Amino acid sequence: MSNEQNGAGAASPSEADLAQAFKELQRGEQTAAALEGHLDSIEKKIEALLAQAEQAGQEVKDTQAETDRPSGTDEKSAS
Repeated sequence: MSNEQNGAGAASPSEADLAQAFKELQRGEQTAAALEGHLDSIEKKIEALLAQAEQAGQEVKDTQAETDRPSGTDEKSAS
C-alpha cells in the first residue's frame, strides 16, 4: 500500500469530506428550521379555521333550536 492510502494523504480527503458533510448538515438544519416555521404558520391558520367552523356550527345549532321552539313561546314574547 502506498503512503497516500495509509498516511497523511488519506487525511486530507477525509477532512474535506467531513467539512462537506458539516456544510450539508448545516444546510439541512436551516431547511428544517424554515419548514418548521412554515408548519407553525399553517397550524395557526388551521386552528383559526377550526375555531370559525366550530363557531359557525354552534350558530347553526342555536338557530335550529330557536326555530324548533313551540310557537306558543314566540307569541308570548311578541305580546
